[in-house]
Amino acid sequence: MTFKTKESRLLLVLGSFFVANAILSEFIGVKIFTVEGTLGIKQFDINLLGVPNLSFNMSAGVLTWPLIFIMTDIINEYFGVRQVRFLSILTAVLIAYAFFIVGAAMQLTPSDFWVNQNIQGHQLNMNAAFAGIFGQGMWIIVGSIIAFLIGQIADVLIFHKIKKVTGDKALWLRATGSTVVSQCIDSFVVIFIAFYLNPQYHWSWQMVAAIGLVNYTYKFIVAILMTPILYLVHGIIDGYLGKDLAQRMIKMAGR
Repeated sequence: MTFKTKESRLLLVLGSFFVANAILSEFIGVKIFTVEGTLGIKQFDINLLGVPNLSFNMSAGVLTWPLIFIMTDIINEYFGVRQVRFLSILTAVLIAYAFFIVGAAMQLTPSDFWVNQNIQGHQLNMNAAFAGIFGQGMWIIVGSIIAFLIGQIADVLIFHKIKKVTGDKALWLRATGSTVVSQCIDSFVVIFIAFYLNPQYHWSWQMVAAIGLVNYTYKFIVAILMTPILYLVHGIIDGYLGKDLAQRMIKMAGR
């Protein structure tokens, strides 16, 4: 198959960014950063459901997740539910494959000269660092993949439910509305599987709910702030496709 048509090239570009951002999110997600510290403000120290001193400590994976949901809504808008489902399943398989390959790489015997390295004045065991960064636990991997799939299914269904009511109007409502609901599901499912069901942690439901609510608050705010970017991407695509082709694709996608 050659990508000669505008539609096929567009799907290739959108699908590639979709898959790349999802896999990136899994691997950079091992870093936990403080939102308040990054913004240079004082930590909020929230007390929620009896869990004290909560603040916005987020996985670095949140950098790319908003882009994933924008790609989801754009692909949904122009190509329909089937393409989003196919890409979501493909992405979940590729994430599992990536973790499998990384797991195999961790089992390789490291070269002696590589193990101990001086990095920016710090003596590091590179093999231990590699395992620490890439060696996420099985519960976290499984929870992340399941949460991704459930969130994607919810996103496409809600998107089209809203579109049936609003028609082609109110892109912001169906896109942002589906995103904030799917982000909520994703936030709680991954924490529930990775930290509540996981016997290594077995968090209380209060801990799961409190941290899930804090995480979702951040994602909700970001989803709202990303709405103008959705319109920007939509406008660029309409310009690339041309008005007539864009409208035909949107109409076909809604069937």
